[in-house]
Amino acid sequence: MTKPAILIVEDDPGLLSQYRWAFPGRTVLTAASRAEALPIVEKESPAVAIIDLGLPPDPDGVSEGFATLAAMLRVAPEMKVIVATGNGSRQNALRAVAVGAHDFYEKPLEIEVLRLIVERSFHLHALEAENRRLSEATGTGAVKRIITAAEPMLRVCRDIEKLARTDVPVLLLGESGTGKEALARALHDLGPRGAKPFVAINCGAIPETLLESELFGYERGAFTGAAKQTIGRIESAQHGTLFLDEIGDLPHALQVKLLRFLQEQAIERIGGRQPIPVDVRIISATNQPLEQQMEAGNFRADLFYRLNPVTVRVPPLRERAGDAVLLARYFLTCYNREIGRNLRGFTENALTALAGHSWPGNVRELENRVKRATIMAEGRVIDCADLELASADASDLDLRGARLRAEREVIERALVQSRGRVAPAARLLGVSRPTLYGLLEAHGLGGLAEPGLVLVPGTTGEQA
Repeated sequence: MTKPAILIVEDDPGLLSQYRWAFPGRTVLTAASRAEALPIVEKESPAVAIIDLGLPPDPDGVSEGFATLAAMLRVAPEMKVIVATGNGSRQNALRAVAVGAHDFYEKPLEIEVLRLIVERSFHLHALEAENRRLSEATGTGAVKRIITAAEPMLRVCRDIEKLARTDVPVLLLGESGTGKEALARALHDLGPRGAKPFVAINCGAIPETLLESELFGYERGAFTGAAKQTIGRIESAQHGTLFLDEIGDLPHALQVKLLRFLQEQAIERIGGRQPIPVDVRIISATNQPLEQQMEAGNFRADLFYRLNPVTVRVPPLRERAGDAVLLARYFLTCYNREIGRNLRGFTENALTALAGHSWPGNVRELENRVKRATIMAEGRVIDCADLELASADASDLDLRGARLRAEREVIERALVQSRGRVAPAARLLGVSRPTLYGLLEAHGLGGLAEPGLVLVPGTTGEQA
């Protein structure tokens, strides 16, 4: 396997000999001038280069060094160029960074310091190469809108590919921002209805008074302001797919009407009396626990079983190991292109913060943070402050502490979801009630007013 190459542009033979043995894990290429360097850049495509600003024919100045820097970056803009300057020449070094150099170091040569700068440059070059590969590869898989390398999400994608070939209704369960609509579109695009309409409606975003007419349409004169016949979303999806997002927010009266449509495969517009046959595939999604909604009488059981012959559970981003960093690099590539920036990647601290953040808003939150950082970042790489994420310190890397923090977070989420009731929370966590009581005590989450009762923020307390 070829070693990654580094190009040294230096006219001092003594320094060149030091450079040759300074990087034993790399292929060291050398040049003494711009004329020698450019053919090497074109042919060998080194990942990293070190150039002396004092090159002939201007060894006592910097004009030739800057000309060489500009020419090399025109040939290989992705190459990481480190400029070497003499003592007292920091201003020239900063100027070089401003016009495209990746970093600089000041002579006399300190091998260990230079090795550190070079290795970080190789690392960043590799990350950017991965960004470009990811950007080019996006959309080549069957589920085109999902970027993932995490096994839980890869399983979901495989399930989507299988289900796309059928016509059964599918219920997508997952938190907001996890990509449920992207998966719904994949179910449509990969199936036999892919050339027909895909119609999406968010049942929680439209006022109840308007939702019925949006779904079913209306006849002229059906109500005040109904000046013409209007086709609803269901009818407009004829022979295609209807995606009912946030189905858990559907009002009870409309649940009855939707159930009738699913049973009879026909609708009646508001103010109409003639049944209209409609052939659509139904895909629905929600971030709510519909089983609990049924138990509470807020969601019809017969509608629930009509909607979910097959349920696909979409994992949150915090359960997709490695995907936060993968997605962040992908979004940076996209927004670099869209906004016209050339940010080179993320600092080590930023990558650690991305991997450690809990992402309550999931992929949508991540995309928004990266977009803002791409616009606002003042440096050449994105740091924690640009992402508005806390910088990770050494204590965050303690494995036992991380496990305890994760355990506490999951328990708190289960308690919030179960409205503070111990028995449902224990079922969600897959543990017994005595075990959960022990965990509550260990994490200081007890707050027990009486046996079977636990209080959590935002609840009034109910019997478990």
